[in-house]
Parts: sequence; C-alpha cells; structure tokens
Amino acid sequence: MTLDLSVYLVTDPGAAASRGRRVVDVVAAAATAGVTAVQVREKDADAADFLSTVLDVAAVLPERVSLFVNDRVDVFLAARARGARVTGVHVGQADLPPAVVRELVGPDAVIGLSAATPDELRDAQADPGRVDYVGIGVLRATATKSDAPPPLGLAAFSRLAATTRLPAVAIGGVTVDDVGPLRVAGAAGAAVSSAVCAADDPADAARRLAAAWAGAA
Repeated sequence: MTLDLSVYLVTDPGAAASRGRRVVDVVAAAATAGVTAVQVREKDADAADFLSTVLDVAAVLPERVSLFVNDRVDVFLAARARGARVTGVHVGQADLPPAVVRELVGPDAVIGLSAATPDELRDAQADPGRVDYVGIGVLRATATKSDAPPPLGLAAFSRLAATTRLPAVAIGGVTVDDVGPLRVAGAAGAAVSSAVCAADDPADAARRLAAAWAGAA
C-alpha cells in the first residue's frame, strides 16, 4: 500500500465525546469521506483501553487508510499480535528514540516522529530507514496538546519542511483553510484533530479537507 499522509486524522476522545460520539464513530465517518491516515491518540487511557480503541478503529478502516498508534509501541505490538492491520507508530521527542522503536517494531512498520526545530529534523533523517516521515508543528495554537511548542505559522513550516528529505506533515491547529497553502508550501499532508473530531459532521469535514488538498494540486 502506498503511504498517503495527505489528510491525516489524529483522534481526540474528548472532542468526540463532547459531540456524543465515540472515537471509532468519528473515524468510521471520516474514513469514508477522504481521510487517508488515522493516528489513534489516547493520552489518558490505560493500555487495555488504548488497545481496545486501536482494535475497534482497525476494524472499520478501509485498507487504503493507514493506521498509526501514538507514542505507545507496546500497544502497537499488541494490536499487531491480535491480527489488526496497523501501519506503524508516531512518537515524540520525549518518547523512545526512533532507533529503539525501529528495533522493536521491525523493518516494515512506518515510524513517524514529531519535530519542530532544524536540529530535530536533521537528527530524524540522519539514519536512513529509522524514521519514515516527520510531523512538524504546531502550525497554529492548539488546545488539544498541552505541551505544544509555540506556533510556527505557514512560512516557518515551509522553511523547516524544506530542510528535510523526509515527508513532512503539518500538525497543530490546522483548519481547512490551511490545507491548500500547506500543500503549496511543500507539506506531504495536513494533520487535523478538532477540525474533524469536534465537527458537527465529521464526514463533511473530512470531505472538505480532502477537496482542499486536491484543489491545491
């Protein structure tokens, strides 16, 4: 399967619950309407509940949509052991080092790494095969990540993305109006959370995001 990171949904259980939905309901709706990758993020869940959510999401995703586990390599490995179709893991600078993650998940899993500085991006691509893509952010102020760095803005994102050979996904406060300019600026994808999870209609939100990405081609 070709890796398509263009419309990348990062789940937010709190935002979903505020609309009376489960994470799997949001994902199922968005996946039929243009989302190309999903990262399950469960910052406050225990391992068993996290695994349960990953398995539920994997069961509703079309084969064309990649599935990533945020931070928890153990949950990724457990999901894979249960037969779930999980693509890889996405880790941050304070998580296990990518080299260690690669040893644990094997050569075929896709590894994403959050990066926000030239040094972090240089380190990410220093060892070929260790990291497959980077998430650069935050683009704009966001309430979904309490430890987010200062917002970059589009121009700074573009400059950072130009310094790496790795596919770069913009993340953090991304809206539908950002998607086209991000593609023009060199992004491999736009990662959204509240824009879909807190939307009145997650499928319609995903559809508009996908249309904005396609329209900037």
